[in-house]
Amino acid sequence: MAKRILVVDDAAFMRMMIKNILTKYGYEVVGEAENGAVAVQMYQELRPDLVTMDVTMPEMDGIECVKAILAQDPKANIVMVSAMGQQAMVMEAIQAGAKDFIVKPFQQERILQAIERVLVRN
Repeated sequence: MAKRILVVDDAAFMRMMIKNILTKYGYEVVGEAENGAVAVQMYQELRPDLVTMDVTMPEMDGIECVKAILAQDPKANIVMVSAMGQQAMVMEAIQAGAKDFIVKPFQQERILQAIERVLVRN
């Protein structure tokens, strides 16, 4: 059965890029959220196997969203997706409980590698 993934990013084109890569390789994108507040709600409803999470978003940023999701599901698999130069935020996300991070702009292989590594471990 395909692993179910929630894609969270405030940029629609970025969600589409990630979704296209994932579906091409047999993953099922069960939802897309444009900010952390929507992502927390969608996570509760959908219970995906993994979440790709942007760092910088309106309403609730990726770090706060990671904390909120992990508060309701400590086993949640979250992979951060951040732009170059956000290393401090990436470290904060990992400390908050994210399992890996991908730096934008990314190669499709890097996304698949991070997701497979996290899903195999858990």
